[in-house]
Amino acid sequence: MTPTIILLGVAAAAANGFGGAVIVQKNWDRRYLRYFIALGSGFMLGTVILEMLPESIQLAGKNAPLLLLTGYFVVHFFEHTVTSHFHFGEETHTEEYARPHRAYSVLLGLIIHTFFDGIAIAAGFLVSEFLGWIIFLAVILHKVPEGFTASSVMLASGHSRKAAWLASAVLGCATVLGVLTVTVFTRSLPAGLPLSAGVTLYVAASDLIPEVNREPGLGVAFAVFLGVGLFLGIQHLFH
Repeated sequence: MTPTIILLGVAAAAANGFGGAVIVQKNWDRRYLRYFIALGSGFMLGTVILEMLPESIQLAGKNAPLLLLTGYFVVHFFEHTVTSHFHFGEETHTEEYARPHRAYSVLLGLIIHTFFDGIAIAAGFLVSEFLGWIIFLAVILHKVPEGFTASSVMLASGHSRKAAWLASAVLGCATVLGVLTVTVFTRSLPAGLPLSAGVTLYVAASDLIPEVNREPGLGVAFAVFLGVGLFLGIQHLFH
């Protein structure tokens, strides 16, 4: 199972690189990005609340909710201290990111996200194959926006397109590191799964949903429900 976990971690990392490649291309129409984010946020919310949390309670018992809350606030802390403020998936406001160090602070916050993405994938597979695949799909659905964000922040700060793409590649490396951390230190599983559930919850509810709410119309709202429905459909078919 370990080779499969590592391979899927690499695949998730590649999605970060793809997101970076998207933003460095000229004349790319970004209007569909929020629909992709909306679908991913719904799927992630379903994964955390309906699958990761129950499994976390079985693994960590009464400590699971506290660990989940800890994971949530770890990301909250980094975003509101180190990175201060950023929009997930659309970082093209040059006036906000003119200073190069701001780009690096945002990148650090995203690295925290992606490290726990890797932890979530590996921890899920160590619990059950179904949970592992579900978490992998949830991660993949927001990997492209993560890479998009990292690269666009770098471009808005005056860095080259090569540096912008490399920033998304760094996120991919952090994902693989998270996978390796859990596969090597398997005793961390009872804490790793609920912690990563908290991080995933933060990304879905505090990063992605606000981006969805910035888009008017019923279509993007429906995409959130579609994401939850997609999770429930997969759960019904394969669980």
